[in-house]
Amino acid sequence: MSLTLPLRLDFQSDQSRPVASLMLLSWLALLTLGVCMVASSSVATVPGLLSRHLLFVLVALMGMVLVMALPLQLVRRMHQFAIWVAIGFCILVLLPGVGDEAKGAKRWIRIGSFSLQASEVVKPLVLVYLAGYMERFGHLLGDRTLVLIRPLIPVGFVCALLVVEPDFGGAIVLGVAVCGVLFLGGARLRHFLLLGAASAVLMTGLIYMDGERMSRVTIFLDPWKDPQGDGYQLVQSLIAFGRGEMMGLGFGESVQKLFYLPEAHNDFIIAIVVEELGVAGVFAVMVLFVTLVFGIWNRARTHMQNERRFIGYMCYGIGLLFALQFLINVGVCTGALPTKGLTLPFISSGGNSLIVSCMLFALVLRGDAEAAAETTRKLHARRVRRA
Repeated sequence: MSLTLPLRLDFQSDQSRPVASLMLLSWLALLTLGVCMVASSSVATVPGLLSRHLLFVLVALMGMVLVMALPLQLVRRMHQFAIWVAIGFCILVLLPGVGDEAKGAKRWIRIGSFSLQASEVVKPLVLVYLAGYMERFGHLLGDRTLVLIRPLIPVGFVCALLVVEPDFGGAIVLGVAVCGVLFLGGARLRHFLLLGAASAVLMTGLIYMDGERMSRVTIFLDPWKDPQGDGYQLVQSLIAFGRGEMMGLGFGESVQKLFYLPEAHNDFIIAIVVEELGVAGVFAVMVLFVTLVFGIWNRARTHMQNERRFIGYMCYGIGLLFALQFLINVGVCTGALPTKGLTLPFISSGGNSLIVSCMLFALVLRGDAEAAAETTRKLHARRVRRA
């Protein structure tokens, strides 16, 4: 099958064009803001990070072009193979001598000066598998319990391997996104609630058995109890929120980024946003993410209505991933959730997250391009019949 790159994005209807245009503008604004905030947050602590981030932006854009050139039919055919690749990669990163260990975790495979993070690589693979499965068996989801359980077995195995690394946050985001797609696909509410309860019990047990996780859960409730120890990062983040007030100190004027707040350019970049741009700036970021996510879900609903179920389920999953990562990242930085290393999509520094997020968004655009091409073909065929 030849690779094609439709450049025309008609978005299928006059009603959907404004939503789709806002979605594209939101993505571009988030990407631009990310470059600005990485430059500001790393200028004193990590010289040269901006150049590295710009290189990753270029690679991400090239990845988007590549994804948009892949016919969805080809991606659909690979859905069963995708889950095995995800499992294989998670096993590979745990092998001695293969996985790169840092801070007690084996989450990366180093390739030269670049590292592949397992949790980021498996996200699109699991979503492709789930979308293909739902396209084939989604109509039976509400009637047969086995149809609901079957995809959860390999996905659960992937999440278990992520926990072993350990990457607890990545496992939670992936697991919740998968359950969300199953629920949107027609899973019965009682099955969904039962699955949620079982997952909550399992996560509680995993937290209780690990001293470091337990410490994170208890310290976020009162970080001031140990402001120089386990609560240091959250305390510094909260100080940044307090300093920013409504309109912020001004771009580049953050004090917390000057060796006070660890990972200011990565997991806690939203704290620098609020310190420099204020609550108004964070509200603008929230509006951009909401516009992006609801735009993707709008595309999902349109695809489902037009019987393009594979890309419809993919869009539901992609929107859920972006929404969950945003909510968890902001929740961690504000002390609403336990500290967990999750990047803010399109804004945080981090090549894996940026590249994968952009390629997932490219799948949304590819779906619209194919839908527009299909609509054009139907209109042309109709004109030919009339003639």
